[in-house]
Amino acid sequence: MLKQAHAISEELIEWRRDFHMHPETGFDVHRTAGIVADELEKMGYRVRRGVGKTGVVAEIGEGGRVVAIRADMDALPIFEQNETDYVSQNEGKMHACGHDSHTAMALGAAKILAKEKLNGRVRFLFQPCEETADEEGKSGAQRMYAEGATEGVDYVIAQHVDPSHPVGTITINEGPSGGGVTSWNAAIYGKGGHGAHPHDSNDPFVMLAHVIMGINSIVSRRLDPLEPAVISIGAINGGFAENVIPDKVEMKGTIRFTSLDIEKQIREEMTRVFEIVKALGGDYKLEFLFGGMPIINDKFVSDTIASVGKDLLGEDNVLPMDKTLGAEDFPEFLRDAPGAMYMLGVRIEDRPLYELHHPKFDLDERALPLGAAILAETALRFLKS
Repeated sequence: MLKQAHAISEELIEWRRDFHMHPETGFDVHRTAGIVADELEKMGYRVRRGVGKTGVVAEIGEGGRVVAIRADMDALPIFEQNETDYVSQNEGKMHACGHDSHTAMALGAAKILAKEKLNGRVRFLFQPCEETADEEGKSGAQRMYAEGATEGVDYVIAQHVDPSHPVGTITINEGPSGGGVTSWNAAIYGKGGHGAHPHDSNDPFVMLAHVIMGINSIVSRRLDPLEPAVISIGAINGGFAENVIPDKVEMKGTIRFTSLDIEKQIREEMTRVFEIVKALGGDYKLEFLFGGMPIINDKFVSDTIASVGKDLLGEDNVLPMDKTLGAEDFPEFLRDAPGAMYMLGVRIEDRPLYELHHPKFDLDERALPLGAAILAETALRFLKS
């Protein structure tokens, strides 16, 4: 499998660099999706375009089990700061999370599998809008799932590049492997007035101070300390002059979790905290927007990926995954079938480490055939098992 993947290395690099030079964000991935669909049709896949707005679903094989391989296609609204031959040509947009390579490696796996005699079917899910959501708060995976992208699927696998680990390694584990996410928005209403006469007003900043203390006590004092969770405040806006007490302060933030019960408890605790505002004579508005499920890697799927990794890369190069509450919408595809996501080492040696979403993020392209080979070999083992 590695030999087949290395044989198409130049094509993998060409795909990846083309996508990198022409990044597209959100659901506006028309060029990328068009290239993906055209390439898959040339390989002999049965292709559905426009799934979940701009996603591509492609399948090959007949009968038997169905293994799905997911790859995200969208970029980020970031101004790239790299100086390479393949730097972004779309100003203000950049593949700073490696989705260009995800798409290229999945295409590589598709090309390899198209030549195999399959004991079942392989379905590719090329997804838009992983990084954000549409006007209704729906991400690409949510839209594709709603349109039956994983209907009849038995297993789902995905990979994500990891710039903190060297080429030739993967990280994988069973169980919680990424956080669920809920966004929240709030407003605190008081009574405005002159900064010199605070007794004639009801300062929303004072109420805000109590709210901030309460929010930051939820995880440490109200939740089970063995349950991973985070509540972060990302923005506070209020006031417009140094001598004016405003009548309103707005704030927003994010909640991360690995248990839906904990997410529910956090909502209840935050509502209780904001009730402090009423006790201080003000009022508030608090809204929650559920963004996605936590990633829970299935044991059998994780063990299979780890086994493939050990056979292709060597036992010492399959490592445990670092725990994180970073969010992904991949779990939407796990609603009806077990699956797992692993991380592929892509660190560039002799260069400072630039993490995902950094304007200088880049990857070592020697990892591309490794990722393609692991995806293809894992799919084959599921069909043979």
